[in-house]
Amino acid sequence: MIPLIYARPDEEVIIRSIGGSPEERKRLSGLGFIAGCAATVVARVDGDVIVRIGETRIAISEQLAQLIKV
Repeated sequence: MIPLIYARPDEEVIIRSIGGSPEERKRLSGLGFIAGCAATVVARVDGDVIVRIGETRIAISEQLAQLIKV
């Protein structure tokens, strides 16, 4: 497993686990980052990571992307 931040752009990956504090895990879960779901890194912009989950694009910080293992 690697952090989501290291996934190649346009490569579909499967979320394996979410780390961090309970608050961080709850926040990511609310955004759709759930173990077993597919995600694609669309781009990196000014330290943020834009991720596509289904038909939704979400921008998260590099720090949060480090917590998501794929």
